[in-house]
Amino acid sequence: MRINLANDRKQAIFNALNRFYDEIFDEPLSQYQAERLLEFFVVTLGPSVYNQGVQDARAFIFDKLEDLDAEFYEPEEPV
Repeated sequence: MRINLANDRKQAIFNALNRFYDEIFDEPLSQYQAERLLEFFVVTLGPSVYNQGVQDARAFIFDKLEDLDAEFYEPEEPV
């Protein structure tokens, strides 16, 4: 599955890459270079970051459901 970013989001990332590259390497980064770097990061990191987010969300929801169950559970008293 290919990840598509909105143009304004891409431009913001390109700007951030340019600032970072200029700050760290004291050299400008061309639009082409920034696009290739972004493509590399999205293809390489995208799936694992997405999967980790899904796992974190599942764990969070499961913890909340357990808390909810514990709040409303009352043992039945014998009649």
